[in-house]
Amino acid sequence: MEKSGPPPSYSGPPPSYQGQTSSSTVVFAQQQPTLVAVQLFRETPVRVTCQYCGSDVFTSTMFETGTITWLACAITAFVGCWLGCCLIPFCVDGCKDVVHSCPNCRQVLGRYDRI
Repeated sequence: MEKSGPPPSYSGPPPSYQGQTSSSTVVFAQQQPTLVAVQLFRETPVRVTCQYCGSDVFTSTMFETGTITWLACAITAFVGCWLGCCLIPFCVDGCKDVVHSCPNCRQVLGRYDRI
């Protein structure tokens, strides 16, 4: 094998790139974040926009028997108050779940479950 001299040197860009300029524009598109409004329903009426009729209203609230009511009844009966005192949780709104509805169209907008 014979050794040859150094490889040939190039004096510029390859022939296919001659005459072209190297200017490029980079465009960045930033996506806007999606905001989701979460309404927290508690014991008191809240101001919302009804998703059914589109009205801006304060919700009307209604109390319903829920899991905590039955659990408080069972615990009261288990402790020894079974002669009617175990029914007290059914009379106390603080033991019941709260249902929020639209006062215009009467549709249920949300619910606050104690458990």
